Amino acid sequence: MSPETLIEDITGLLEVWVAGWAGCRGYQTSTEGRFPAALRSDTSGEWEYFAADPTDQEFGELAARTAEAAPRVLTILTNDIPRYTALAARHGLNVTSGSQTMMIVDMETQDAEDPWLSDDDLSLTTSTHHGVHYAEVKSGEALAASGRVFVVGETAVFDKIITEPAFQRRGLGSFIMRALAAQAFEHDVQTGLLLASIDGQKLYSHLGWSTVSQVLMLSASHDGSDLSLS
Repeated sequence: MSPETLIEDITGLLEVWVAGWAGCRGYQTSTEGRFPAALRSDTSGEWEYFAADPTDQEFGELAARTAEAAPRVLTILTNDIPRYTALAARHGLNVTSGSQTMMIVDMETQDAEDPWLSDDDLSLTTSTHHGVHYAEVKSGEALAASGRVFVVGETAVFDKIITEPAFQRRGLGSFIMRALAAQAFEHDVQTGLLLASIDGQKLYSHLGWSTVSQVLMLSASHDGSDLSLS
């Protein structure tokens, strides 16, 4: 599925992303109506529901399922934040995060070669387990940066791109993305997808990624999280 086709079909984009994100983390997936869901077995132990621009009725049904347990989360892809913020309040849900975005890239624009580190104190390790490709940069025994990618069809879904505080502003985020892209190119990939925090949006925009949707996370509790990291 090409980036252009995905942008036109936000629901399809969401389904691909959830499959890749769940693949990266080993989550069980299901559906709630026509929308995907994932069991966050390593954190809350509860279901997270996902929907792209649901109707008011669909939102109400998803909100009711979410409110059944405080740790459950309803994540909405939309560029109409005010509408769904108002619907959330009407159904007793709180906005726990509204700063993330879904981003996309044509993988043909990304570097397919293995990157190299200019700092001799740093070393790169890559590995693959259960279809998930990992990349880590270390300084001695200290982890400096890491990330992972999982391929769904012709789409590479990137996840948990993290640079540790002591190693930030050294270009390691870009390096990890290039290292993961090189592994993704072992498959016939056309598109890249990820969820980006505010800081991540700057990095990915610099690497040629484009925002296709805002991301609104809702819960009956007040506890929030960053899907791209947590």
